[in-house]
Amino acid sequence: MAGRNQTMVTEFVLLGFTDQLDLQILLFGIFLVIYLITLIGNLGMMGLIRVSSRLHTPMYFFLSHLSFVDICYASSITPKILANIFVKEKNISFTGCFTQLYFSSALATTECFLLAAMAFDRFVAICNPLLYAVIMSNRVCSELAIAVYIYGFLNSLIQTTMTLQASFCDSNVINHFYCADPPLLSLSCSDIHVKEKQIFIISTLNLVSSLLVVFLSYCCIFVVVLKFPSGEDRCKAFSTCVTHLTVIALFYGTLFSMYFQQPYTNQALPFDKAASVFYSLIIPMLNPLIYSLRNRDVKEALRKVIERKVLR
Repeated sequence: MAGRNQTMVTEFVLLGFTDQLDLQILLFGIFLVIYLITLIGNLGMMGLIRVSSRLHTPMYFFLSHLSFVDICYASSITPKILANIFVKEKNISFTGCFTQLYFSSALATTECFLLAAMAFDRFVAICNPLLYAVIMSNRVCSELAIAVYIYGFLNSLIQTTMTLQASFCDSNVINHFYCADPPLLSLSCSDIHVKEKQIFIISTLNLVSSLLVVFLSYCCIFVVVLKFPSGEDRCKAFSTCVTHLTVIALFYGTLFSMYFQQPYTNQALPFDKAASVFYSLIIPMLNPLIYSLRNRDVKEALRKVIERKVLR
């Protein structure tokens, strides 16, 4: 690096998806529709849970927080994507880039552990129904939610600080549509091997620990449910878990497909960008749709709310 220009980077350039105008128009329309559905679906879910006494249970308490996190997560990425599609200079300031990195990472980690908390809630409801109201009291649910948020944002602060400690000079072009750790660290002109290992270890611990809670919870659930004497009771118990398992499969499946790609490279492949779009834009849109279409309580609560509005 001795003979090269060492001017420190003050802004980054996000390459995005394409420079072809017809594709830009198509992508703008698709992403705008996805974002609007995300906002309407998740805000609608939060509002429905708030106004329907039928949904005032721990499961839907966590679901309302999941909807809130999905709104914030999509909003940390999508507006910048839409703003950059048609502009020639797809710049983002140094501060703006790391702010986006911080919030997107914090919200993704928070969602991991919210899904784990929801799995634990299903475990208690099915395996310890007599103690459910005591174990999952309002106070416990609130403390769990607060702990998940604190950990998610504290964890992101640590990882973002690690990335921020790297030196950025020369190239400032990020071959992606938002600021994330791998492409950012690949631009660093300092030695990042230690930071790579630290971030990899922390990310692995987050994934494994949250997924372990989900796995153990559902292992216990399946063992208990299979012992039910009635086939109808087994189907009813499993049906309360199907929706959550669908969300978990989508979330972790996409996360692992991204996570086990070559981690620190600025040469984003089409698959990498497609997986990132699905993870950061599509899943926040799908979550409220999955819960509304596959959940009898949500559909019944929505029907009653609509009936009250119509009969007024």
